[in-house]
Amino acid sequence: MTRQQLSDSGSSTGDAPEIPACDYQALNPFMNLAIAEARTGIHLGHGGPFGAVVVRDGTVIGRGHNMVLVAHDSTCHGEISAIRHAEKRLGTHDLSGCELYTTGEPCPMCLAAIMWANIRKVYFGATIHDNALIGFRDEIFDRMFGDRRAFRELLTPLDREACLRLFDEYRNLPKTLY
Repeated sequence: MTRQQLSDSGSSTGDAPEIPACDYQALNPFMNLAIAEARTGIHLGHGGPFGAVVVRDGTVIGRGHNMVLVAHDSTCHGEISAIRHAEKRLGTHDLSGCELYTTGEPCPMCLAAIMWANIRKVYFGATIHDNALIGFRDEIFDRMFGDRRAFRELLTPLDREACLRLFDEYRNLPKTLY
């Protein structure tokens, strides 16, 4: 991702450090963009390895990555950042007809935001169980709110292996866990 792409993403400010080359990629081009967004975030120290893109009619209209640490905002997950970016760009709160590609299966908060935004389909890489392996506690909230079977038609797994490589990259970086 170039510096121009970083500034166009709506999720980075100022001079960005060079992001190291990546030796893995997803099969789906939109998931590759979500991975690139997540890699930007983890290398900038913004938060966990969660990046997302919102797509309408084959065009990316929003992108974002986890910015919980840098924004001091517990709600600034990758999916939320991408939704905010898309809605601001389009000047609407209604993302009907859109799809979201995300590196990790959305937490309950992000699922609710996705539904409020009227996004019709979500493609995710790593699972909620994978998130737990790198220190995230989504499973606790899932147990509190019920299981995921209610979301079968909304959620579709995609490119898990590439997203697990992203998680490995994250695991090997110095970071703050939350």
